[in-house]
Amino acid sequence: QVQLVESGGGLVQPGGSLKLSCVGSGFIFSNYEMRWYRQAPGEEREFLAAIEGTGGKVMYVDSVKGRFSISRDNAKNTVYLQMNNLKPEDTAVYSCNADYFGVRRYWGQGTQVTVSS
Repeated sequence: QVQLVESGGGLVQPGGSLKLSCVGSGFIFSNYEMRWYRQAPGEEREFLAAIEGTGGKVMYVDSVKGRFSISRDNAKNTVYLQMNNLKPEDTAVYSCNADYFGVRRYWGQGTQVTVSS
């Protein structure tokens, strides 16, 4: 059974940091590109960052470049999203996604991040 389980969300003040984790199981984690998305209430899901299976190539949406960092530990079947200098507009449900060349895709259930003073 394939599972992606996110954790690490919560309430943080503007300017603060959070590190999200997503643990995968039931598939060969290192074969999949891993991605982070977020969805704010009333808005469409937004792509944030991706990291290829080996971890050698990463990409980010412009709005988070320099603030967010994606990484992975294939030995732990885990992908991370380090988020710094958080802003209220970063408030959303953050989800991880595993993608195998667009042929197979799996989603986690999401973790809430709220940035507020």
